[in-house]
Amino acid sequence: MIESLLIANRGEIARRIMRTARRLGIRTIAVYSDADAALPFVREADDAVRIGSAPARDSYLRADRLLQAARQTGAQAVHPGYGFLSENAEFAEAVIAAGLIWVGAPPSSIRSMGLKHAAKERMIAAHVAVTPGYLGADQDPVRLQREGDAIGYPVLIKAVAGGGGKGMRRVDAAADFPAALESCRREAASSFGDDRVLIEKFILSPRHIEVQVFGDSRGNVVHLFERDCSLQRRHQKVVEEAPAPGMDEATRSAICLAAVRAAQAIGYVGAGTVEFIADASHGLRADRVWFMEMNTRLQVEHPVTEAVTGQDLVEWQLRIASGEPLPLAQDELSITGCAIEARLYAEDPAAGFSPSAGRLEHVRIPPGVRVDSGVEEGGQVTSHYDPMIAKLISHAASRQQAARKLAKVAAGIEVWPVTTNAAFLAKTLRHPAFLAGAVTTGFIDDHLADLVPSTQPDEGVLQAAAASLVAVTGQDPWMALSGFRLNAEASRQVNLAVCDRPYLVNLDGRRQGGGGGVKGVIFQDGAAWPFARCRTDHAKASQGHLDGSVVAPMSGTIVAVSVSPGERITRGQALVVLEAMKMEQTLRAPFDGVVAQLRASRGAQVEDGALLVHIEGDE
Repeated sequence: MIESLLIANRGEIARRIMRTARRLGIRTIAVYSDADAALPFVREADDAVRIGSAPARDSYLRADRLLQAARQTGAQAVHPGYGFLSENAEFAEAVIAAGLIWVGAPPSSIRSMGLKHAAKERMIAAHVAVTPGYLGADQDPVRLQREGDAIGYPVLIKAVAGGGGKGMRRVDAAADFPAALESCRREAASSFGDDRVLIEKFILSPRHIEVQVFGDSRGNVVHLFERDCSLQRRHQKVVEEAPAPGMDEATRSAICLAAVRAAQAIGYVGAGTVEFIADASHGLRADRVWFMEMNTRLQVEHPVTEAVTGQDLVEWQLRIASGEPLPLAQDELSITGCAIEARLYAEDPAAGFSPSAGRLEHVRIPPGVRVDSGVEEGGQVTSHYDPMIAKLISHAASRQQAARKLAKVAAGIEVWPVTTNAAFLAKTLRHPAFLAGAVTTGFIDDHLADLVPSTQPDEGVLQAAAASLVAVTGQDPWMALSGFRLNAEASRQVNLAVCDRPYLVNLDGRRQGGGGGVKGVIFQDGAAWPFARCRTDHAKASQGHLDGSVVAPMSGTIVAVSVSPGERITRGQALVVLEAMKMEQTLRAPFDGVVAQLRASRGAQVEDGALLVHIEGDE
């Protein structure tokens, strides 16, 4: 067994690997950037090495510094986690060349599956069905447009070297193809250093089904059944589950055996995930399921597989990397119950899932489910990395029970002042269509109005906020008069502001105060509602978003500017594209008008709240 392990990753996955390594008696070494120095994974490791400044390109993507850290600490092996260099064949080769054990797929397998077009060609040769599309080397925009037209819209443009939803655009009409291609290539170049793309037919009722596979150095390959990862926003997973709802045994057998065949075709060793797209318009059928890609690493959603199989997948990785055979044979693996994972993100669903950043002054996650988290109360969510705060995993005898348990926890989450998707998760897990198993990759878009929490507080929030204010001012006996009545309940009017909007609340005299877990904040069903006594200038302040100032929602890099000073624009028109937290955000005009000021330039780094464009509206 490996004796000492350097974890070339951060946050939640670093802690996850440490948990298993510690149980197996393996010494752990963490690496960290300046942004992560105070995170839990750093102090929980047996040793820790600083590898650079906050940007990933100056720290977690520096193979030379990672290898130096391994030499410095006497590490015997390197585990890349997921993301960063986990699927980088050159890094894997460098680790092996340095005489270290690589806890991952062989470099040859990574290369085989790293480029989507080449991977599909390998799968075709292995008699694994692939999605119809264009895989050619000719990347001329005219040729790509012609291929998209020939396939028939809608189509999906995907980065050849892509993953994690980056470098992917759906195109519904030929006229939209050029702009989508440019945006996709730009994001692909930024994320992967490779702007090549392929084109696939977009399946109109798609399900994202993936199969967990493992191979050992003796040529054995097994699967640990399937997961459904259909619930996605912007092509990134939000809710995952195992087993896939509506999956019959015949279809499961066909898909899982195809995944094993795919892994065998490239001599696979270690943990991997074979991803399929299924046309679910008539239910799940083996003849309507196609290979998409293979992720040659552990996946973020691996805990649901661990829950239903009772296996520790990181332990499997470490044992296989140590030269041991697969821990179990195929006929020794089975599924027990159902598991669902929800990703708690620092983002605002009401603002198009825009990432949120800042200090986590208050964090409360109710007990009852497994929580894998890389941050804690008092820590920072920065714009440098993925905005995931935690993974919440429930396991129960049935899918309905697992969903109810997870929804209850999501609804009870308290996070402040960073905005999260907790309320969105609770609504999703309680939605009748989700509970019925009617999940596709379009589920969130199709039900968005039902899933995105209201930006207006309900009466319960207003009453609780007003009662809290009265309870505070009630310290003064002259302010604490009860409003005694002979024939009616006591009541009073309270001027307050909730989320910077003014309200006049008729307070129910039976209210005794409230306020959640933070002074000045009400928590309800996963949402946070900040409140305060209304100021005289509040009504004016509440209209600030209408003054024509378009500001950066967070720190990031300007990657595109679509307007010029003096240009007349219309409401909803794209103005600036900002890249932050590994995602592009398009900032649009709030109303018709003229560009009075333009302070954004392509390539510029901007801070949270910086003025980018000022629009003078039409009277």
